[in-house]
Amino acid sequence: MTPPTHAAPPLSPRTLVLGLSALQLISWGSVFYGFALFMGPVEQALGLTRAQSSLAFSLALLVEGLAAFAVGRWIDRGHERAVMTGGSLLLAAGLAAQALAHSLAGFYAAWALLGLGLAGALYSPVFAVVTRRYPHDFRRAIITITFLGGLASTVFIPLTDVLVRALGWRGASWALAALHLAVCVPLHAWLLRGAPPTRPSTPPAGGDARAAERRPLAAYLRSPVFRCLGVFTVLMMAVVAAIPPHLVSLLRESGLPPAWAIAVPASVGLLQVLGRVVLYLGERRLNVDTTNRWVPVGVVAGLCALLLGHGHMAGALLFVALFGIGNGMLTIVKGTAMAQYVSRDHVGALNGALGLPLALTRAAAPLAVGLLWSPRWGYTGGLALLLATSVLGTAMLWRAQRLAGVGAGGKTLSNG
Repeated sequence: MTPPTHAAPPLSPRTLVLGLSALQLISWGSVFYGFALFMGPVEQALGLTRAQSSLAFSLALLVEGLAAFAVGRWIDRGHERAVMTGGSLLLAAGLAAQALAHSLAGFYAAWALLGLGLAGALYSPVFAVVTRRYPHDFRRAIITITFLGGLASTVFIPLTDVLVRALGWRGASWALAALHLAVCVPLHAWLLRGAPPTRPSTPPAGGDARAAERRPLAAYLRSPVFRCLGVFTVLMMAVVAAIPPHLVSLLRESGLPPAWAIAVPASVGLLQVLGRVVLYLGERRLNVDTTNRWVPVGVVAGLCALLLGHGHMAGALLFVALFGIGNGMLTIVKGTAMAQYVSRDHVGALNGALGLPLALTRAAAPLAVGLLWSPRWGYTGGLALLLATSVLGTAMLWRAQRLAGVGAGGKTLSNG
């Protein structure tokens, strides 16, 4: 059938991916990283305690997690343009609501709205979008998108600081809301025209295509591969969420001079991008399954270096390097594993099903590390817990690969 003459020509993959990358930079930077810059001024203006203000961010993460499954299913059904454009609209509305907040309830309402917007605007939905559009080259597209996303803190922490100083926190909120309204909303609407139609389910490695066509989403959600990948994702994200709030104190305790303990954490974002560059350059040469298998080991090795080198500057620097690069690569593995080992066509819903446990874990993990700190042993107990968690998470990924028919060397195994 000849397409209608008024249909817009499809965008090139390069244009789409670069546009989505820029939007990730804005969405992550203005909201996720911007909260730290708004916290102090909002507390002063509204008379809040640190616990009360921090709860707003946890509320946003909870709302994001609750909405993730529905958002993923809508994208799987071809509604990606409405989802991500709507997500940007909600982020604009949430920032405007923050500017208008004059009470704790108003501040919480703004961040609940922002959490809903984050569910439709951050990595999970955009990864599902490019997986649907480029089913045979989604991994490379995801790596590219995370380049700019990894620099969000580098760009927006100083930018938001300048805005808050110049305009006050209400004026800065209005400015960032206008950025979403003027740039993110129309750009999402333009980039995401012409979503591909839904397709019959793609079978996992070595599976039967005819059986997969009849396989509903519920069957994938009950599969051992999905469950293992789910545990891997939740455990590893707990580890990477627990580190940042304690990083400066942890490095001071580990032997870094005070000035270095401030400067070195700022390099983590650049190290994450470096890890993604390595994956991008090696994408055509490295076996994907073998790469996936060993990427989480970087995080494990970093924690080992910090524990074994406690009190020594070399151990702390090695930890930052391994953790930064490993975490950068881990984002790619987490974002692509469901499509590679379970189903490309249900990837939005499959990742969305992990939204709530991820939200709860990301909120609880930093608290657990803080509770395990002691004047005598410092962070030793918390680091030991994170090391054990990362080892178990890595083992669950290896188990999922084995169940999906991928051997230790990255080769597909016989189903017999």
